[in-house]
Amino acid sequence: EVQLVESGGGLVQPGGSLRLSCAASGFTFNMFDMTWVRQAPGKGLEWVASIKRDGTDRTYADSVQGRFTISRDNAKNTLFLQMNNLKTEDTRVYYCAAGVRRLAVNGDALRGQGTQVTVSS
Repeated sequence: EVQLVESGGGLVQPGGSLRLSCAASGFTFNMFDMTWVRQAPGKGLEWVASIKRDGTDRTYADSVQGRFTISRDNAKNTLFLQMNNLKTEDTRVYYCAAGVRRLAVNGDALRGQGTQVTVSS
């Protein structure tokens, strides 16, 4: 079965950190650029970060630049998002997607079920 499964979300105080993971199965993970997107209730998908298939090129939204780090382990078919210095406005459901930014934001890429991140004191 082709699927992506996110984990690692939770409740954290402002300034805290979380590490999200995305386990891929059923497809050739190292052939896909991967992307993290997030979504607030009633809003569209918002791009967070993308990484090339070989991990050599990473790009970030301005809102998370310097605080979030995207990485991948192709040997373990896993994508990561290290989130530091979290802010209340980072409260969203986070999804990993198999594809480039455009496809992920349009909802045209394979996407997991999401993991909730809540930043609150």
